[in-house]
Amino acid sequence: MKTLEDQLASYAAYHRDSRNIATHFVGIPMIVVAVAVLLSRPVLEVAGFPLSPAVVVVALLALYYLRLSLGLGLLMTALLALAVWFGAWVAGLPRSTWLGVGVGGFVVGWVFQFVGHYWEGRKPAFVDDLTGLAIGPLFVVTEAIFMAGRLPELMHAVEARAGKVRRGGAHVTH
Repeated sequence: MKTLEDQLASYAAYHRDSRNIATHFVGIPMIVVAVAVLLSRPVLEVAGFPLSPAVVVVALLALYYLRLSLGLGLLMTALLALAVWFGAWVAGLPRSTWLGVGVGGFVVGWVFQFVGHYWEGRKPAFVDDLTGLAIGPLFVVTEAIFMAGRLPELMHAVEARAGKVRRGGAHVTH
């Protein structure tokens, strides 16, 4: 299995334009929440616990993130739990609302993604490696952490492999 640094550097190589990264800060959370909403139906009760496809997917993703990094995995698990909580709430609303929020958020999120990749001049990472679909949310979280001045060693390691973020044609650091 690839390491955290391997995964982030591979994904980051497709995301060096600051405008593309900015669109990912909007698009990826929208897609994650929309998927959580759409996968929150149906719900089966297992040992008194509501189990939906969203819970299963998030549990698998949480295990993957925890295997990459305990600290980031715990943060991702908490964020994904919030998405599942919101998805379950929306799933309890009328079907038209559930579908509107889920499908609408999914489509708008992908529009943001593709606009960003148009600016980047490069296809999305998942086209070459489906793991990119799981790494995208982790990338956004780690980029926010880097911008906050945290995990500088990881940031420098990723930039050493993927290159610096470009703004207006110039290379810049966080």
